[in-house]
Amino acid sequence: MTLARSYLDSALFELRRTKRLGEGALGQLRDADEWHRKADADANSCAVLVQHLWGNMLSRWTDFLTADGEKPTRKRDAEFEDQRHDPETLRALWDEGWACCLGAVEALGESDLDRTIRIRGEPLSVVDAIQRQLAHYSYHVGQIVQLARHIRGAEWRSLSIPKGESTRFQRGTYKRDA
Repeated sequence: MTLARSYLDSALFELRRTKRLGEGALGQLRDADEWHRKADADANSCAVLVQHLWGNMLSRWTDFLTADGEKPTRKRDAEFEDQRHDPETLRALWDEGWACCLGAVEALGESDLDRTIRIRGEPLSVVDAIQRQLAHYSYHVGQIVQLARHIRGAEWRSLSIPKGESTRFQRGTYKRDA
């Protein structure tokens, strides 16, 4: 396997893992109130973070190799205004954004890694652009996880090895609840 193929496979693996992590957190929200709840007046809700990720993904990954990643049709400021979408709409936005992102990365060939693209007019290697977006998405998904965990409180189901279970996990005796 070439280094280029290994990089693309690794990037896709991490993007998919980030997506699953967000879905594990969002899947624990019970109702629209929880999707739209904020930690404080100036914070973003899970709903707003989903709106922003969706807008960013569509802008960055549509025509990834041929058009600037900041599309003139993008309404970035509106992504941070709570549109009061219902949970079903928010899940659809999440799915659409991730499908655009993953589809674009899946379509890349090894030789595409040598290309230069632009985001907001700034030239970036394809590798740098992928890394930039992976870091950005991980940052916001981390915010979603933290907020959802706070909202669910004692009812939160860990998305990793729960506190106090590391030894059992290392021994192979830890079993995740269904």
